[in-house]
Parts: sequence; C-alpha cells; structure tokens
Amino acid sequence: MLLEICASNYQSALNAQNAGAHRIELCSELAVGGITPSYGLLKKVMEELTIPVMVLIRPRSGNFVYTDDEFDIMKRDIELCKELGCAGIVSGVLNEDFTIDLETTKALVELAKPMRFTFHRAFDHVKNPAEAVKELAAIGVSRILTSGQHSRALDGIANLKAYQRIAGSSLIILPAGSINRENCSAFEKANFKEIHASATEIIEQTTRTLVPMNSLKFIQENIEVISDTDQIKAILKNSHHEV
Repeated sequence: MLLEICASNYQSALNAQNAGAHRIELCSELAVGGITPSYGLLKKVMEELTIPVMVLIRPRSGNFVYTDDEFDIMKRDIELCKELGCAGIVSGVLNEDFTIDLETTKALVELAKPMRFTFHRAFDHVKNPAEAVKELAAIGVSRILTSGQHSRALDGIANLKAYQRIAGSSLIILPAGSINRENCSAFEKANFKEIHASATEIIEQTTRTLVPMNSLKFIQENIEVISDTDQIKAILKNSHHEV
C-alpha cells in the first residue's frame, strides 16, 4: 500500500520523506482541515524534497462553496503549482445543496493537467456519494480523498469499499481520517491501494501561560470569517480618521 502523508509544515514534509513515505499532501493549518500552503513553504519543499508533492488548493476554511474571486485565487495557485513541478492538486467545489459543483471542479481538473487531481474531503459532505463517485470519474478526477462519510475512516470502511467497487479502475479511493499504526492494516486487508495519514506528534513549545492567539469561535465547520465594511467605517469614524 502506498502511504501519503498530510504535511502542514516543512518539518513534517521532511520527516515524511526521511521515514520512507511515498508521497505528501502539502497544506497549512490542520486545525481547520487544511488550507493552501504559502508560496515560501511550497517552493522550499519542491526545491529540497524528491518525493511527489500533492498540494491542497483551498483558499479558506469553512464550506466548499466559493465565490468567483475565490475561484480566481484557486486557479492562480494551481498555475503556481504547475510552474513549480508539483505532482498534483487536491481540491474540489460543492454547491450550496451539498452536490458537487461539476462545472467548476472540472475547470480546476482541466487547468491542473498534466498534474493529477484528487477530490478532497469535501466529498464527505455530499448527499449522494455513490453518484458523486461516478460524476468525478467522468470529469477526470484521479483520486477521492475520503473517510467514507464518518469521522474515522475505519468506521467508514464499508462505505469506502463500496465507493471503490463503483469506481472500478476509473479512479482510486484514498482512505483518510484517523488512520494510524494500529488500524492501517485493516485497509490493506480491504485491498486499498493507498492510504492517507497525518501521523502527527504534538510537541509542547512552552509551559508558560501566554496571551492566547488562537480563537475557538473562528474554528467551526459552518462559518466564514470576513472583515466587515460597516465595522471598519465605524472604527475610522470613531477614531477621527474617516476617509
């Protein structure tokens, strides 16, 4: 079985290669499910690592329904990945009714060529996954990264096997979600060709009580956080710097 490691920083990517992982998915911010890595991180990884690098193209946390401006950002990031010689893209777009936005996703698939395209875990939000597998195969997606619509891939393994039966040889189902040393053999026994894991170690940086920089109110699956024009204008007015 091929092992893809989800790496959210340079050290993770380097550790993955040194440990013998076959491929990485490069992203940032695991706490929100991952977003597109910075140019600096991407360029350093591409210059210094030799294993294939898949890059997450997700412009923000929250849902997978994107504006035209966000779509433009995603396209620019894909072009950058192509220039740097990345092996593939991990992305995907949904409609508000939790169906796959096939038109937009297909445009990303086509733009990414010749890189391979993995449809990411937005798949675990779709209402009809069996139909979605067929739709994604038809537009040229190479893999679907999924936990089988459960929090843990092990709990969704029956669904994952069903998706692979539907897909046949047209695409690869890539199980992901709390896969570790204790349960990875279950996926080999189920004849999956590849698995995806983060294999994370949590390292405490300090024991001091510091001013908190994390804000839990922003870490929710169903919200988007934006700067509000009315509040900006009010701050400018109340600080006597209104333009």
